[in-house]
Amino acid sequence: MTDRRFTELLTNPGTIKLADIPVLEYAEFSAFVDLLMGEEGTHCVAYFSFPREDCYQLICCMGADENHAVVIFSHVVPKQPAPSLPSLTVKNFQFHIFEREIHENTGIAFPGHPWLKPVRFPYGQADPEKVMDAYPFYTIEGEELHEVGVGPIHAGVIEPGYFRFICNGEKVLHLEIHLGYQHRGVERLFIENQGLLYQSLLAETIAGDTAVGHSLAYAGVVESLAGFTVSEQLSRERIIALELERIAVHIGDTAAICTDIAYQFGQVVNEALRTVVINTTQLWCGNRFGKGLVRPGGTHYPMTGTVASVVLKNLQDVEERYQQITSKLFSLPSVLSRFEGTGKVTTMQASLAGAVGMAARSSGMYRDIRWSHPFSAYKGSLYEPAMLNKGDVWSRVMLRKLEVEKSLAEIRELLGEIAKDQSHPKPLENLEPGSGTPRYDLTLAPSTLAISMVEGWRGEICHIAVTGETGAINQYKAKDPSLHNWMALALAVRNQEISDFPLCNKSFNLSYCGNDL
Repeated sequence: MTDRRFTELLTNPGTIKLADIPVLEYAEFSAFVDLLMGEEGTHCVAYFSFPREDCYQLICCMGADENHAVVIFSHVVPKQPAPSLPSLTVKNFQFHIFEREIHENTGIAFPGHPWLKPVRFPYGQADPEKVMDAYPFYTIEGEELHEVGVGPIHAGVIEPGYFRFICNGEKVLHLEIHLGYQHRGVERLFIENQGLLYQSLLAETIAGDTAVGHSLAYAGVVESLAGFTVSEQLSRERIIALELERIAVHIGDTAAICTDIAYQFGQVVNEALRTVVINTTQLWCGNRFGKGLVRPGGTHYPMTGTVASVVLKNLQDVEERYQQITSKLFSLPSVLSRFEGTGKVTTMQASLAGAVGMAARSSGMYRDIRWSHPFSAYKGSLYEPAMLNKGDVWSRVMLRKLEVEKSLAEIRELLGEIAKDQSHPKPLENLEPGSGTPRYDLTLAPSTLAISMVEGWRGEICHIAVTGETGAINQYKAKDPSLHNWMALALAVRNQEISDFPLCNKSFNLSYCGNDL
């Protein structure tokens, strides 16, 4: 029997006609959220306002991880008078960031919300008085307490963000993270520029260190709206690129973490290894970060025998040297004393915050889109993510090591499958490029919502597009995993020495621009 309260998507990416999205009264909507959140592994993937002529349709997409599905349902509120809805965050804290964004963009009030503050200060926000200089910081009164402000301008190339610590001596009692300094209007640009090439370039800029992850999510949205299925070989090539991106960033992060604990040998070795990986990507597509590689319907840079051979050769070298340096890293007492027990996020805290990706998996949460909502070449296979449960800096660094190992194995397996399909013995020098150049002429289904999720190196990336009657995109939502995980960082530094903050921060390595959009 079909449950009228929701529509369930079992494919990723997937589409649903707008007319088929159930509309619930808010009391039922709220109760259904509570019911779903009580199920193991279920979390909020997206919750946003879709403007109609005289109302807002609030669309909720819940990831039912155990069932490998996305549950979609909605509620409609009039634009006038100014609506007010009891906050979902009171019972389900991970909704806090979504309700804050809806409030900022529409003015819808959520009474009971404990933290109803702006997220990005976009142009044309509902309340023009809510500006950067009037941000309502949390305060604690006490003669023994003091505040420390860091940012928004930082040394080096780090992006702008402001961190305000409330401390008792050197101990951090509370950290408030204030972002939104570089709001670029990315989602609006997807609507104002309907060309698929332009939108592909735009997707690559959402978070510069996740160009492959975000462009793959965008391609999934467009291809699902067009009913276009890419070849099996192209699907495998896309995942090879995604896993190369994961390896490069994880090794680069290991170098940066070594910098923060003054372990220079680990820093320089890992930086050199990262360079080998990104130069391999550059050999493939002409860009070290994979820009230009993923495009709707095809690619300008199909995998060739020459590229495949270099990939295998370089990764073999990287694997051997990365194993050597990480074995040394995790055996040094001076390193372990800085890693173990520092910046701990419990499983309960991670769950309440709605953590995703490696931030979740290092705290004992089984959350990985490659397993829960398989996409591209992961479809048809049961991916088993690496898991740890201590939730400290040690876990977040060790998880990077484990994920590098799994990504190396995945790339080798995918290259082997490509060769097998072409009846080629190894090595792969004679590999034939797959067919299929990019398709920028795809016709998108009208009045349809499409959702595409990708497990980027940080975690769950989600892109959603809503088309109008002509098939043009009139609503676009892009979510970087950082949107979930900044709260986890704030929790990680509680009761830590303030001097531990740089190490905690780098162990997450969250994206400012991915949050700010």
